[in-house]
Amino acid sequence: MSTEEQQDRLLRWVERVAAFCVEEWGLPPITGRILGWLMICDPAEQSAGQIADVIQASRASLTSNMRFLTAIDLVKKVRRPGDRVSYYRIEDDAWQKVIQRKLESLSAFGEIADEGLDIAGGEGHRTERIKAAHDSLTWLQNLAARHPLRR
Repeated sequence: MSTEEQQDRLLRWVERVAAFCVEEWGLPPITGRILGWLMICDPAEQSAGQIADVIQASRASLTSNMRFLTAIDLVKKVRRPGDRVSYYRIEDDAWQKVIQRKLESLSAFGEIADEGLDIAGGEGHRTERIKAAHDSLTWLQNLAARHPLRR
């Protein structure tokens, strides 16, 4: 496979990551492209300029998205001694953080479901619908507790 074909293949994969981030998480496409590129690039640390060139993004748009990704601890800003350029890399535990945040969010909804069960009085269709949500969330929490991520 030629270098150009390999690069095209990488960029198609980055676009798949971006599409997933848009459809599943409501993120802007550029955010998904950044994540995708930082997952598959070599070397793992890339400057903003390198990332912008590869994903064909403006530096301004890239900067605001990098700020967001670093603020939520998915991407880490790295400095090299003697180099004035900042580099970025995906955090080693980025996906563990994503999953943990989702579980915490679902857990918070589980508390709301508990309250709903109390309000609904434990009988009838309202209770069945709330109980279905509650039981699903409890199942997921138990599954995660029984099978913690190991690195």
